[in-house]
Amino acid sequence: MQKQVAEMLSIAQRTYSSYENGNHDIPTHALITLAKYYNTSVDYLLGLTDEVLPYPRSKSHR
Repeated sequence: MQKQVAEMLSIAQRTYSSYENGNHDIPTHALITLAKYYNTSVDYLLGLTDEVLPYPRSKSHR
């Protein structure tokens, strides 16, 4: 799964693994892309909420 997500983000699998393991901070643009891909919020991806469902998206970020 990491390889497919890394390809979607146009990064190396090793780079994505370092994000997942907390060795490097994930860039904001990658967080937004992942939130859209998984249909959740950036807050959920960062562990700031237990609410899986995303917030309503603004028209500029659809």
